[in-house]
Amino acid sequence: MPTPRERVLMTLRHQHPGAFPKEMGFTPAAFERFRRETGSSDPATYFGMEMRHIGPERTSETADFSRYYADQDLPEGTTIDDYGTARVPANFYHFWGLRFPAQRFNSLGQYEEYPWPSYTVPDAAGEVARAHHEAGFAVGGFAGHIWEVAWQVRGMKELMLDFIEREEMAAFLLDRITEQVVRCAEGIARAGADVLQLGDDVGMQDRLMMSPSMWREWLFPRLKRAADAARAVNPDIHIWYHTDGDVRAIIPGLMEAGIDVLNPVQPECMDPFELRAEYGDSLAFWGCVGTQSTLPFGSPNEVKRAVHRLIDEVGASGGLFLAPTHVVEPDVPWPNIVAFFEAIEEAARG
Repeated sequence: MPTPRERVLMTLRHQHPGAFPKEMGFTPAAFERFRRETGSSDPATYFGMEMRHIGPERTSETADFSRYYADQDLPEGTTIDDYGTARVPANFYHFWGLRFPAQRFNSLGQYEEYPWPSYTVPDAAGEVARAHHEAGFAVGGFAGHIWEVAWQVRGMKELMLDFIEREEMAAFLLDRITEQVVRCAEGIARAGADVLQLGDDVGMQDRLMMSPSMWREWLFPRLKRAADAARAVNPDIHIWYHTDGDVRAIIPGLMEAGIDVLNPVQPECMDPFELRAEYGDSLAFWGCVGTQSTLPFGSPNEVKRAVHRLIDEVGASGGLFLAPTHVVEPDVPWPNIVAFFEAIEEAARG
């Protein structure tokens, strides 16, 4: 019987794995419900998930970003992340509001003086990856966002305008972040990961956030640089890309950049069966179980039918890794979570 790692690699190489690999992430409230229902604090072990993970660590000192908010009244509970983005508490689940430290920048010099963080993948990550492999698990590693970090530093409207009016500033910001992602991508590949994970949400429910030509000019070359850097270290590494929404317009470009695994493939935005027919020989699909439809609003039997159809049609010759298309929110009934995993087990038993 193949190990979990072997099954992951089989499906990503478009070979039927017998039992399809799966994963599920939880929001904080959903995780607490998982603990109450199961008595476990480890969903990966409890549900038999096949992936384990390594990742970068920050090597720079924590910067003081207070001067960028000196004239703002940040509410109690606000946190500031490594790149200086302020996360303001909201009153809806785990979501928050954002304040942007570079929103008022008007010169390149302000970016040059900015206290950028620094990350690296530690040497110990290779030992962790080897231990996971010896235990039979596949290993993934997330190298970071480019577009998302950039707009959360600058502000989305401001960055979009920079693409047109302040190209030098936009290029510096994106390149500075890309340097970090490239370094981490190389480190993850060097550590022996099976899957390099990259991602930027560039899709909305029915279209891209920007024109395909703008994506091609600003984001494609930087994404390709990260993918190329990882494959220069390990030519066999699979490169996974996360973007919510409808991104059909750029799927050929993603593949050209080196992506061979697309996540999460929201069925409310893109039809995974149509994508399988068009790209299934060269692109694997990771996700496909809708968190805007089937999981929160379907019955357990409807969840099972959706999973079985994906396995039968999208996964007929591999190329499928089953997962919800978002971390599970508290509105997903517990029986539907159980049904997701039961359906995969049923399919494996035939």
